[in-house]
Amino acid sequence: MGLFSFIKNAGAKVFGIGKTDKEAAIEIAVAESAKAAKLVNAVETLALEVVDLNIELNGDTATIWGEAANQAAKEKVVLVVGNTAGVAAVDDRMTVAIAAPEAQFHTVVSGDSLSKIAKKYYGNAMKYPVLFEANKPMLSHPDKIYPGQVLRIPSLD
Repeated sequence: MGLFSFIKNAGAKVFGIGKTDKEAAIEIAVAESAKAAKLVNAVETLALEVVDLNIELNGDTATIWGEAANQAAKEKVVLVVGNTAGVAAVDDRMTVAIAAPEAQFHTVVSGDSLSKIAKKYYGNAMKYPVLFEANKPMLSHPDKIYPGQVLRIPSLD
């Protein structure tokens, strides 16, 4: 007989098995809305001082709105959302009540430690507590970082 080609998603429309494109899109929107609500809850649980926080997911991109009390809180919200499985990009539309210089971000690679990162950015490995404090409450222990995680690197000024 051989190999036959078919239109992959046509079966749902012909026999009522599975979901139509519209049903699938609705299901995805509901799932994204539920995940966004969980992200809002996670940020609120961390008490990051954000007013009118709103998060919307569209595929692997999260868009965040709200007013953060300060620049550090804003950056921490971006990191909480961005360091979530399934989120590849964060569209930051937040405002800040008290403006301050932005921190740098560092993506952890295998073999990194907070002291190694502190040495790279500050020239002193013993400044690792600055990085730990800058990434609380997302970090619970200085040794609990993982490859792919993004961390705040504030200036020492």
